[in-house]
Amino acid sequence: YSPAIMDFVFMVKNVGIMHITGPDVIKAVTGEVVTSEKLGGAMTHNRKSGVAHFAAENEEEVYQMVRKMMGYLPSNNMETPPSIECKDDPNRMEETLLNIVPTDPNKPYEMRDVIKYIVDEGDFFESHPFFATNMLTGFARLNGQSIGIIANQPKVLAGCLDIDASDKAARFIRFCDAFNIPILT
Repeated sequence: YSPAIMDFVFMVKNVGIMHITGPDVIKAVTGEVVTSEKLGGAMTHNRKSGVAHFAAENEEEVYQMVRKMMGYLPSNNMETPPSIECKDDPNRMEETLLNIVPTDPNKPYEMRDVIKYIVDEGDFFESHPFFATNMLTGFARLNGQSIGIIANQPKVLAGCLDIDASDKAARFIRFCDAFNIPILT
């Protein structure tokens, strides 16, 4: 089950399958009828197991996702992450941020909106968007510099950490640390 030890796993929906024991063995042993997609398809591993980090509709989309992610990463762990020219003013003041967080502490808000207004060009490349959705992880840029982002998501479980969210965040933090990518929390 070597994909489980990869830094990131990309899967194409209705194409990628990852399981140790197939549907025939499951039926023979338990009597349960299950499809290969349900047992080990892209969304099973993106939503339930957390083994996959990205799900694409087709191969072209998965290639685009891989290229985008690679744009945030250094060539190896001894280099610094790449920087690009920033079109946003690094000293910009975003008035919208003043109204995103409700004054009532019991009302949730969308953390992705906060991230969108902070990062360069509002571009947040989210990792693991379907798993442990009470924790957001992903890549972005600040003033052209690659960064990793971890953030509690108030819209899901009030942003409280559970085991899956903690594992998701810890794994992402370890990856960023290994490749010298600063983290914004």
